[in-house]
Amino acid sequence: MSIIELMLSLAAILGAAVLFTNAVEIMGDRLNMGHGAVGSLLAAVGTALPETMIPIVAILGAVIVGSGGAAAGEIGIGAILGAPFLLATLALFIVGLSAILYKNRRGSGSELVVNRQVTIPDMAFFLVCFTLATGAGVIQLPLVLKILLAILLLVAYALYVIQTLRRGGDATEGDPPDSLTLWPFRSAAPTWAVATQLVGTVVVMGFGAHFFVDAVGHISTAIGIPAGLIALVLAPLATELPEKFNSVIWLRNNKDTLALGNITGAMVFQSTIPVSVGILFTPWDLGFLGALSAVFALISGVVFIGFLLRKGPLRGFYLLGAGSLYAAFLIAATVVVIGS
Repeated sequence: MSIIELMLSLAAILGAAVLFTNAVEIMGDRLNMGHGAVGSLLAAVGTALPETMIPIVAILGAVIVGSGGAAAGEIGIGAILGAPFLLATLALFIVGLSAILYKNRRGSGSELVVNRQVTIPDMAFFLVCFTLATGAGVIQLPLVLKILLAILLLVAYALYVIQTLRRGGDATEGDPPDSLTLWPFRSAAPTWAVATQLVGTVVVMGFGAHFFVDAVGHISTAIGIPAGLIALVLAPLATELPEKFNSVIWLRNNKDTLALGNITGAMVFQSTIPVSVGILFTPWDLGFLGALSAVFALISGVVFIGFLLRKGPLRGFYLLGAGSLYAAFLIAATVVVIGS
């Protein structure tokens, strides 16, 4: 039964991702937003909501109910750290691999043509914010400093949103889709219909992610995998699927700024908003695997921004190394689980 639930939820996430990319491009055009802002804000935040809800619901639910705090904290911290880790490693690997696989139908081949004025600030925000959050999880801080750090991260994201909207990014990657997929008439879809498809697909992705995680949890519990490791690896793997599939779709259509902005914008969001909740409402003790995942995410981020700062082209195979960090973490996690 869990296997069927797993497959159906995956199909729902995939289908919703296709409809989401269609609606978000049309909505961005209606709002006169450039591809940089659409990818880094609308698409990134919209598809980040499913995985964000897991730790927030777990942590705040335990706070309100007043029980299960330890388990909720473990699940919450794992899910919070898992999202940026997967985005910085596996998601970037998939972007590079997709550029290579689709090179024959892409105008730039396997080279990624991105607006570096959008992507570099995204990565700079992520590296600064996530480094601060990681440090706070390794070095125990007094409550006052934790509160100040959480406020700082929230303010940083607000400033990021303002800066991204001002910068925008020209829509230089082609026109938006001609029609809204779920609008059955020949006339142009009204804005309310675009918004309905946009919100509806996010809801479907959220429910799909919830059932995917639930099924994975049942299967993993049956084979004895710890809850924290499930939250750190398996839950984000399911809930980050929208970012990955949306980016693959955009890469296939030569919309590289949207594809990468969807990922880097989500990395900024995940390193500020959910992290602030974790710092305020959990012990925020990362542990060995949590700290290792954070360090690997930062290493991948540093290497990626290094490629962006070079004057040469950004080629797809440059990003394949990010996948090796993900594989290395899985090996380390397996060793830890077997050793325990």
